[in-house]
Amino acid sequence: PLFLEKVWGETASKVYGPVAGVDFKDNQLRFSLLCQAALEAPRVLNLNSSKYFSGPYGEEVVFIVNDWHTVLLPCYLKAVYKPRGLYSTAKVAFCIHNIAYQG
Repeated sequence: PLFLEKVWGETASKVYGPVAGVDFKDNQLRFSLLCQAALEAPRVLNLNSSKYFSGPYGEEVVFIVNDWHTVLLPCYLKAVYKPRGLYSTAKVAFCIHNIAYQG
């Protein structure tokens, strides 16, 4: 499994780029890794601890994909996970948080 301890790269306190309208060169890699980690987390991390439930969520989940940052998640889900019989019932909801910035 792939897990990210922290956001790495040359981002400092910025997430997308050093200034508005300029992307960091490693954005594609960083957000690709975010998508891969998001697909692994429900299967293996103890994300929900209560007196009624403890352990990983499992594969019956809905992934909420928000704009271009996580747009690779459905691609990985369809191309990598579903052919292996993983996340066979998982769903994806795609949200666009700022339509003004769509190409």
